[in-house]
Amino acid sequence: MEKVRILIADDHALVREGLRLLIETQDDMEVVGEAGDGNEAWKAARELRPDVIVMDVSMPDLNGAQATERILTTCPEIKVLAVSAYQDEAHIRQLLASGAVGYVLKKAASQELANAIRVVARGGVHLDPAIAGHVVGGYVNPVTGEIGDGGLSPRETEVLMLVAWGHTNREIAAQLHLSVKTIEGHKAKIGEKLGLTTRADIVRYALRRGWLRDE
Repeated sequence: MEKVRILIADDHALVREGLRLLIETQDDMEVVGEAGDGNEAWKAARELRPDVIVMDVSMPDLNGAQATERILTTCPEIKVLAVSAYQDEAHIRQLLASGAVGYVLKKAASQELANAIRVVARGGVHLDPAIAGHVVGGYVNPVTGEIGDGGLSPRETEVLMLVAWGHTNREIAAQLHLSVKTIEGHKAKIGEKLGLTTRADIVRYALRRGWLRDE
């Protein structure tokens, strides 16, 4: 099985070392390079052409968002997974607007990071469960819950957003304090209403709706 090739970009050597150790415990991943700032990340991305860049948000010279935007201009096939201690919506939206397809908190468990890398490497989108509900909630009108999604209820919209972000039924159920069976029911109704049959369909729909990028 071909391994996912990963570039680590972080301005702290100890953090890079820790991330490398975590990643290299996974049989399906390998670290092909490291960068200590945004400019180094951009140069390394062009030279190494990794599958995924694990990108720190706050770095000197070019920050994570600036580096991501520059990298994707020249290497659009690379997937960028932001890793940060920040969990405020401003930082998250900034990275997503620059083209990152995932956001994981540094305090997350190693398995969460590994899962996030796999999701984005396959073309999916991943948002740390600790912040997913907060970000998703910002897209739904707090009074009416209406965002014009083909007759979806506010709860169905929430579920669809979390599915687009790459979360499993179990993770969505925990996030929304519902049963897995209830989530499955919502997904079935969403499929009937919108005709979305695959995960790729859902991600494309979410991108068209502007849910995965800042407007």
